[in-house]
Parts: sequence; structure tokens; C-alpha cells
Amino acid sequence: MFQIQPLPVTEFSHLFGLSDAELAEKNIQVHYSDGGFPCRVSLEDVAEGTRVLLMNFEHQPGETPYRSRHAIFVADGAKERHPEAGTVPEVIACRLLSVRAFNRGHEMIDADVIEGREVDSLIITFFGNPQVDYIHLHFARRGCFAAKVTRAAWS
Repeated sequence: MFQIQPLPVTEFSHLFGLSDAELAEKNIQVHYSDGGFPCRVSLEDVAEGTRVLLMNFEHQPGETPYRSRHAIFVADGAKERHPEAGTVPEVIACRLLSVRAFNRGHEMIDADVIEGREVDSLIITFFGNPQVDYIHLHFARRGCFAAKVTRAAWS
């Protein structure tokens, strides 16, 4: 069994409600959702008209050649949402994904590109390899980090 993890709201809550100018000083862009902005905290597409923050985020901090950061969206005032174990939120299921499996040393040991509706079976396959410690999902078209996948605590 697997668990898709949102980014923790505590990483971003200090940014909520800041002015556009204050955010710009931190290299964060303000946009307004057209309904297709995927929030990494709520794991939902942000409702149309909602203020979203576009920022650079280090999602792979391991000291390896795979260390990585990229743009992500977070809804201003987002609430952290944890999907049930073994489920894939619609925000992920409806997109083309790059799926990357990493070991404990943060080295990529497997990867594939797949339609989101089929990702659960690939996650299960990757976790069938005992060397896989965690998985990163990326929205393949723009390359942005989507979410981390871990083994469910009770699996």
C-alpha cells in the first residue's frame, strides 16, 4: 500500500496574505487560478479566481546528482489534505506524470512516464523493489514536482 504526501502547509503559511510586492521580493509570483492550478498542499486544482503563489521549491534535497528544485503552485491560505492510503487524488490522476523511484541514498533507481489514471499500478510495481524507499511524481508536461509517495505506514 502507498501514501501520496502533500507538501506541509507549515512550509508556506508564513507567505499567506503577504502583498504582491512582499512576495515579489522573495521571487514568488502571484497568479489567479483559472481552475487548472494544482496546489501541492491541498492536492487539489485551485478554484477559479483564487490567488495562487508560484515559487521555486527544493523537492529533492539529497546530496546527489539528482538534487532538484522546480516551480510549484500553492493556493494562498491552502489547507493541507492527506488522501487515503492507496488512493490517487484527481489533481494527479488527470495529468500525464513522470514517476521517479529513489533509494535511501536519494539515487534514482527507476523511472517511467504514465497517464495519471494508471499511476497506482506503477507505484505498486516500483515499491515491489525493496531498494525503492520513496517515489516522486512530476507533472510531465511542465516538469513540476507534484507529490512524494511513501509506503503506507500499515502496509
